[in-house]
Amino acid sequence: MQANGAGQDRDSELSCRNGAPNGESSSAGLAHSNGLSVTNNGTTVSNNNGVSAQPAANNSNSTAEANSAVKKKKRLSQSEEDIIRLIGQHLHDLGLNQTVDLLMQESGCRLEHPSATKFRNHVMEGEWDKAESDLNELKALMHSPSAIVRMKFLLLQQKYLEYLEDGKVLEALQVLRAELTPLKYNTERIHILSGYLMCSHAEDLRAKAEWEGKGTASRTKLLDKLQTYLPPSVMLPPRRLQTLLKQAVELQRERCLYHNTKLDSGLDSVSLLLDHACSRKQFPCYTQQILTEHCNEVWFCKFSNDGTKLATGSKDTTVIVWHVDTETQQLKLMKTLEGHAYGVSYLAWSPDDVYLIACGPDDCSELWLWNVQTGELRTKMSQSHEDSLTSVAWNPDGKRFVTGGQRGQFYQCDLDGNLLDSWEGVRVQCLWCLSDGRTVLASDTHQRIRGYNFEDLTDRNIVQEDHPIMSFTVSKNGRLALLNVATQGVHLWDLQDRVLVRKYQGVTQGFYTIHSCFGGHNEDFIASGSEDHKVYIWHRRSELPIAELTGHTRTVNCVSWNPVLPGLLASASDDGTVRIWGPAPFLDVQDAEGLNATVFIRLLNSLHISRNVAAWTADDLLL
Repeated sequence: MQANGAGQDRDSELSCRNGAPNGESSSAGLAHSNGLSVTNNGTTVSNNNGVSAQPAANNSNSTAEANSAVKKKKRLSQSEEDIIRLIGQHLHDLGLNQTVDLLMQESGCRLEHPSATKFRNHVMEGEWDKAESDLNELKALMHSPSAIVRMKFLLLQQKYLEYLEDGKVLEALQVLRAELTPLKYNTERIHILSGYLMCSHAEDLRAKAEWEGKGTASRTKLLDKLQTYLPPSVMLPPRRLQTLLKQAVELQRERCLYHNTKLDSGLDSVSLLLDHACSRKQFPCYTQQILTEHCNEVWFCKFSNDGTKLATGSKDTTVIVWHVDTETQQLKLMKTLEGHAYGVSYLAWSPDDVYLIACGPDDCSELWLWNVQTGELRTKMSQSHEDSLTSVAWNPDGKRFVTGGQRGQFYQCDLDGNLLDSWEGVRVQCLWCLSDGRTVLASDTHQRIRGYNFEDLTDRNIVQEDHPIMSFTVSKNGRLALLNVATQGVHLWDLQDRVLVRKYQGVTQGFYTIHSCFGGHNEDFIASGSEDHKVYIWHRRSELPIAELTGHTRTVNCVSWNPVLPGLLASASDDGTVRIWGPAPFLDVQDAEGLNATVFIRLLNSLHISRNVAAWTADDLLL
């Protein structure tokens, strides 16, 4: 890999070269100018030319050997020089300056240009006149000499602020009038800077200027800004090695099919000695619980927005609300909501999770709005016995919702079921409210998704498929839509560009309504039920499934991924059960690396709790 600016002429003024000063303080007697050293029984001796030699008795022989070594020394490639400079910079940041000196002398490289070193020292010492003079030397080394004006502005701004903090108002005013203003650069910023003259004390200045104050912190940040105008052959970008390593780790995570945890972006949370790889055993591919309280087909399931509850709707006319224990990730029955005569085929949580709306199948003209906290029915809404209210979506304000069905109903209502607006002639299959609070997406019987605005009564076509859209869901950022298309399976659309991004393979999708979902950390995964009794999981960027979950014995109608616990997935099936999927209850020691002990113990406990066996403790792990 070549660092920024790689490819400079090796013999140019800016490149590493034999005998070039490295811009740092040297360590005398350790190496000579071309970076070679000669050792005799572990003793290094330096002659008058800086060449390390053996004791005097063998001096002529050692000189000959040294000259031979110089001829045989491998000429470093540009990438090798870049790597040495990156290592040198990192060691310098750690304070290992003698090691840096030795590395640069032995390699014949230079960490940075001598003019850049002078400039760095003068900035860090607050010697602004000298730093400004250094800019004239750096100007000849820059790709864009006009950047000198911007660099000078940043220097003078720091100088001005430091004068103000020290209470030297007249000196600060002189900098503002005689140095900053004549630059004729960023006059708007100069006006802002002039306002800081009114600050009564240093704390007020730092707060208004959003500035760290005079000292190492602000000067280091200033250097980071100034460096962006200098070629990397003159001065390396700050912390360049750490930046490259972070990019490598992030790329490995992106390519990891099973990466499903939010890790610290710092390098301390990962090992740099091994490639990043998550085990499938850490992914929600294993049955943790089977919920059997429904006595007929389960048509829908949905986790609440805060991840602490799961609602399931069934043909048995009930909605069951389950409590999710976030520690053990076990579910317990919380409430049973009864009376849905036609069964429950769709559920929607309000944004604050206080209310839950339940819809029925095609021949159902009613919807129920439940207060989940009290278990009371707030609204039972029906406009007409001929209606079909099969889908619902909440407005982001939590005070309104839209509902509709395939018989041409499309309503906007308040929490009491009062009709606020209606759209005539739209046969709704599925609904979704976007975060703007105005746009409602609706799939209809014309194999499309259209956007409807209830405020100005405008609509537009967004998605057009060649087959019926049975259901769809939208990502949290509102950019992507996931469609279950009859006989075609699962399709991913970009709503902004209005293009089909990907078709996912494997799922069996006929004309039954099956609901898929986004899920996992950063919604990197997609899951869907299937008519072949399986749950399919894909990485969002891969068309082939990364997991096929078996256990259900009939069609899987719906899946829901916990929005807070990325390792928890629920599926509802015609076999009358709801399955809760999680990581493997037992992990090999190697697989458990990267999981903390609490998570590991919880996984072990979850299996034993479900089997009514005594839970494991930390002591058990030591056996």
